[in-house]
Amino acid sequence: MGLVESGKIPAPLTKLLNIGRKYSLWVYQWGLACCAIEMGAAFGSPRYDVMRLGVIPFPASPRQADLVVVSGTVTDKMVPSILRLYEQMPDPKYVISMGSCANCGGPYWDSYSVTKGIDQIIPVDVYVPGCPPRPEALLEGIVLLQERIANEDMTARWTGDPIVVG
Repeated sequence: MGLVESGKIPAPLTKLLNIGRKYSLWVYQWGLACCAIEMGAAFGSPRYDVMRLGVIPFPASPRQADLVVVSGTVTDKMVPSILRLYEQMPDPKYVISMGSCANCGGPYWDSYSVTKGIDQIIPVDVYVPGCPPRPEALLEGIVLLQERIANEDMTARWTGDPIVVG
């Protein structure tokens, strides 16, 4: 049994590992609706250079990704695919829910086919509200997630509450 499994990681080693994870986030982009345009602007535009934050937005497979950004309307038909995507990601894995539709169903919450928030399927770390949210809001969500990763205790990973950008 290693140090991580036994829960006896020295504090300096934990800080070093967290800094490495903080500045090397591979992103899997799951764009489903109009929020995907804003996500594409944040990840693809030179104006919002996310690589300076240590975020690698190149198309990664779920098996390479540390972070998945779900943006747009999640229908009930998409739930098995999103769950499969999340299960294929290696640990530790992080989720950002972007936009009102991904957060709570948005204006379509009363529809029979719309999921009432991605957090009913997978655990969400950061919520980015808006319809659609600006690219700056997504960048703020990424920075808040990086702060959480930097202060994370490796042994008690899932005890924290999600972050709401606001």
